[in-house]
Amino acid sequence: AFCFSDPRTDPWPLVYSPLPVTLVFASYLLVVALGPFLMQQRRPLEMRGLLVAYNLAMMALSSYMFYEFLVTSVLANYSYLCQPVDYSQSELGMRMARVCWWFFFSKVIELLDTVFFILRKKQEQVTFLHVYHHGTMLFNWWSGVKYVPGGQAFFIGMLNSFVHVFMYGYYALASLGPRMHRYLWWKRYLTIMQLCQFAAIAAHSSYNLFTECPFPDGFNTAVFLYILSLMALFLHFYYRTYVRGKQ
Repeated sequence: AFCFSDPRTDPWPLVYSPLPVTLVFASYLLVVALGPFLMQQRRPLEMRGLLVAYNLAMMALSSYMFYEFLVTSVLANYSYLCQPVDYSQSELGMRMARVCWWFFFSKVIELLDTVFFILRKKQEQVTFLHVYHHGTMLFNWWSGVKYVPGGQAFFIGMLNSFVHVFMYGYYALASLGPRMHRYLWWKRYLTIMQLCQFAAIAAHSSYNLFTECPFPDGFNTAVFLYILSLMALFLHFYYRTYVRGKQ
């Protein structure tokens, strides 16, 4: 069913055409390019209250999505090895499609991570890895929701939502200021958790390339190659931060 958009999700906000998501992405790149220049003469913004609220809200959204992915997949008897998309209008099929849309929409909201870094003049945080990850997730999940909302894709959304509960929890604590820093010793383990997530997704998508699974091979191949790129970038970050950094 690849190349034919899913009639259930096609009319949904931001999904119906590639134009809205492309405009969002273009605006994002503009902010990344011009933001530091516009902030040059200005003082960094504090934003503590806003950041705590934002990170707690993202933590709550991630928890909700993880719950929905998990419960719907259990109720619908999803296979963790091979799960074709349920294109029916059934209650569970629609519930899975909806949480896939929320997951895609959360990637739009997450672009604010970068905006906050720029406004606080934390330019060193806006690395190639950061911008690449945020920008590409937007298009990956747009195509996911438009063509294959559910099926194999649920596994990626479920794992990522789970990791993001801890990630935004970490950010929420960090945004409370320097007095919280001694409680943030587990940053390294957060990166390890992300790397384990990528390894699980790589194994999951590659398994389906070698077995007869009615989920589109094109998507599994794209996921596999994309995850390899993220693993390489995150391993480089891990080495630079925790191995070389310690020396």
